[in-house]
Amino acid sequence: MEENVPMAFMLTILAGLATGIGSTIAFFVKDKSTKLLTFAMGFAAGVMLYVSFIEILPEAIHKLIHAYGDNEQLGTTYGVVAFFVGMLVVAVIDKLIPEAENPHEFSTKMQEKAQDSNRLMRIGVLTALALAIHNFPEGIATFVTALDDPELGLTIAMAIAIHNIPEGIAVSMPIYFATGDRKKAFAYSFLSGIVEPLGAVLGYFLLMDYLNETIMGLLLSGVAGIMVFISLDQLLPAAEEYGEHHLSIYGVVLGMIVMAASLILMI
Repeated sequence: MEENVPMAFMLTILAGLATGIGSTIAFFVKDKSTKLLTFAMGFAAGVMLYVSFIEILPEAIHKLIHAYGDNEQLGTTYGVVAFFVGMLVVAVIDKLIPEAENPHEFSTKMQEKAQDSNRLMRIGVLTALALAIHNFPEGIATFVTALDDPELGLTIAMAIAIHNIPEGIAVSMPIYFATGDRKKAFAYSFLSGIVEPLGAVLGYFLLMDYLNETIMGLLLSGVAGIMVFISLDQLLPAAEEYGEHHLSIYGVVLGMIVMAASLILMI
C-alpha cells in the first residue's frame, strides 16, 4: 500500500478543501435566497446515498466474505453490523453538538435566532468547529480507502467533497452576513476543511501497520453507514426546511445520476 500513500493524501486534501468551494459560492448567493443551498444539499445526499449502497457497502461486504474464508453469512453479518455502527457513531457525534451549532442544521431556524451580528458570528464559528469534528473521521476514511483501492478512494473523495460544499456554505454564510468580510468567512470555512487531511495523517501513523482486508471491510461498511445517516437525518431534512421540496429531490436525482455516470466511466 505504500505506493498509494501520495495519492491517498492528495485525495483527502482535495476532499477537505471543498468546503472552500462552498464558501466561495456563498458569496454569490443573495440574502434570503435558499434555492442553491437546498439543491446542493439534495445533490450531496443523492451522491452519498448512491455511492454508499451501490459501491461502498457491496465492496466492503465482498472484502469481509473473502477475509473470513468465503463465508458469505459471516462476512455479510459483520459488514451489516459495521454499517449500523457507523450510523451510531455519527448519531452520537450529532447528539453531542447542540442543534443550532450543528453544520448540518443551518436552516431558517438559525436565521430566525440570529437577529444580530454577534449571534450570527457565534453561529458561524461554532458551525466551523462542529464541521471540523465531522471532517476528522471522514479524512481517516478517505485516506485508508485510497490506500487499499485508489479508484474507490477517488469515488469516496468525490462524494465527501460534494458533501462538504454545502457545509462550506453553512459555515461562511453567517460569518459573512455578520462581518461583511469575505476573507474571514473563507478562512473559517478553509480551516474547518483542513481538518480532513489531518485525519489522514493520523490514519497513516496509527493505522498503517494494522490495515488488512478485515479492517478495510469494517471501515468501508462504517463509512457507508455514516454517509447514509448524514444524508437521511441531516441533509435532506435541512433542505426540506427551506420549503423547496421538489428542488431538493431534483438535486437528489441529479446527484445519483452524476455519481452513477462517474462510476461507469471508472470501469
